[in-house]
Amino acid sequence: MKTEKEKMLAGDLYNASDPELVYDRLQARLHQKEFNDSGEDQLELREEALRKWLPNAGEDLCIQPPFFCDYGYNLKIGHQVFFNFNCVVLDVMPVLIGDRSMFGPHVQIYTATHPMDANERAKGLESARPISIGEDVWVGGNVVICPGVTIGDRSVIGAGSVVTKDIPSDVFAAGNPCRVIRQLNE
Repeated sequence: MKTEKEKMLAGDLYNASDPELVYDRLQARLHQKEFNDSGEDQLELREEALRKWLPNAGEDLCIQPPFFCDYGYNLKIGHQVFFNFNCVVLDVMPVLIGDRSMFGPHVQIYTATHPMDANERAKGLESARPISIGEDVWVGGNVVICPGVTIGDRSVIGAGSVVTKDIPSDVFAAGNPCRVIRQLNE
């Protein structure tokens, strides 16, 4: 029989109140508090907190606090990635982020989702779908990226967009719902 954590990572319905998952989120919250409460002059403390909190992050990660996520260990972040102020990543399942991608302020990345059936929701069940963001992607401020989305390499997502479907490489996409506006190589 699968544990609730195994169900979560498989994309199955699971109970987020499971003690192991509650403990994992608590550990993430403690590391994020240490990071978010650090001062601009405490770069060494920030680096140490990030290494503990985001063990799968590449070199030269730059995050402007505050930054929030559920677990931290489900974030697979490439090299030279930048997050501006107030970003939120619900990393119930893996969030893959390619090298040199940039995120404006208030970007929200959600792998977590809930059943459409009210009875299942009432039981406290939820699930998730992974998100993949390519290399050299620029995500404007106040963008929401929904569960299961893939954004291709070198694409730009306009500010305020709600990304509900996959976006190919080398495009500018924007809107609610987000849609391709034009190719970038034109």
